[in-house]
Amino acid sequence: MNPIRILHLHSTFALGGKEARAVRLMNAYGAGATHVILSAMPDQMGARGAIDPGIIVDFPTDAPSLQGKPGPLRYWRLARYMAGFDLVLTYNWGAMDGVMARRLYAPVMRLPPIVHHEDGFNSDETQGQKPKRVWFRRLGLSAVAALVVPSRRLEAVADTVWRQPAARVRRIANGIAVVDYGGAAEPLPGFVRRPGEVVIGTIAGLRAVKDLPRLVRAVAALPDHVRLLIVGEGPERAAILAEAARAGMSDRVHLAGFHPRPAAVLGHFDIFALSSESEQFPISVLEAMAAGLPVASPDVGDVAAMVSMENRPFVTAGPEPQGLHDALARLVADDGLRAQLGGANRVVAVAEYGEAAMIEAYRTLYGSVAGKPILPVCT
Repeated sequence: MNPIRILHLHSTFALGGKEARAVRLMNAYGAGATHVILSAMPDQMGARGAIDPGIIVDFPTDAPSLQGKPGPLRYWRLARYMAGFDLVLTYNWGAMDGVMARRLYAPVMRLPPIVHHEDGFNSDETQGQKPKRVWFRRLGLSAVAALVVPSRRLEAVADTVWRQPAARVRRIANGIAVVDYGGAAEPLPGFVRRPGEVVIGTIAGLRAVKDLPRLVRAVAALPDHVRLLIVGEGPERAAILAEAARAGMSDRVHLAGFHPRPAAVLGHFDIFALSSESEQFPISVLEAMAAGLPVASPDVGDVAAMVSMENRPFVTAGPEPQGLHDALARLVADDGLRAQLGGANRVVAVAEYGEAAMIEAYRTLYGSVAGKPILPVCT
């Protein structure tokens, strides 16, 4: 049987959570699928380097753009391009034009089915969804075969806000290769651990929605032996450094840049911190749990439900940045507590968040929607 031909329409292909998951699925399905990837931000393609060399994947430069003013002609061009595939996978708001193209032209053109994935919201919708986008999603999503969400909160949004029927919505929790986590850390250029210090770390794209200046402010009020290590890259780097300078802690903040293997750097952390304005089911939290770390975070998305029962008091709803600061302060002061929470998180990660179930759930969904199975030829 020929491999299934999949077109991926991404809002961005920088290596964030949804991109890491998409790449992991591509790698897992091996020769069972071929792929074409388009990004609404063609200059953000950092996830490309994480694709295994043996995967058949193309990044065309002559495909229709995912950016531009909505209109029948532009959507017709997108629809014609989609027609050559067995399945189209769309990701987040930045790829909704592909969804709408199918909505408009499926009645007059033979088009493949679409599975749309929603993983959360950018900073422009953290305080509420834009009405025009709500209506656009309601209309466009009526044309998809399935809408995949990772969290219970997004599942509720799909029901109550986007008004999608329950039969269309599939909640598939993120998963990771837990066995890869918990080992010794690889060296990070420019970072040397100082004797006696406690390292608070995070792994995140440096984007506004991650609100890393909030984390800087929370750590600034902690004792001088506490250091902040941020692994990731993005447009907010200058804003983070500026906040560190304002807080008088530039010497205690290290921006390590992008790293393709999170499991290799988590060993540098004593505490994992999240500071996002909006999350749903963050893979970075799963990775921290698998590495045996305690987690401090605002109460966003499903984070409180993800971590161990013992860790839940450190997922706070306090005012910014006091709640996060207080959680971090308790963890900094008690290494025994850190070990207890980290061990409990590791147990939950092993028991509930292995990647095998996630990979199989997506494989089954994609194959059933396309009417063509993705053979499990690679593990």
